[in-house]
Amino acid sequence: MIQSQEITDYIHSYPTEIQDILMKTRATIQAAAPDSYEKMSYQMPTYYLNGNLVHFAAAKKHLGFYPTPSAISKFATELSAYKTSKGAVQFPYNQDIPYELIAKMVAFRVKENLAK
Repeated sequence: MIQSQEITDYIHSYPTEIQDILMKTRATIQAAAPDSYEKMSYQMPTYYLNGNLVHFAAAKKHLGFYPTPSAISKFATELSAYKTSKGAVQFPYNQDIPYELIAKMVAFRVKENLAK
């Protein structure tokens, strides 16, 4: 995977404690979708593999993760402790970020996109 300098710059624009979360999120996505490529889209780090895969973004009090409505539905039980919308989930910074769950959602999205 070619790392986007734009995404590196985006991560480095945040305070150190947020940078750590963003870097770990980036690494989690890259490990779960090694054939994807990354770029900025909608002013968020975005991953593509046979179409849009996932986005993530830093907000004031949470990590926004955007795995599409299908992944939100598929993982509804695991996501029940978090605020979700049709295609997004908020992981509060004051709780442990569920990187394993993020990896599972990314892997689900990879399978979904490769089946297109």
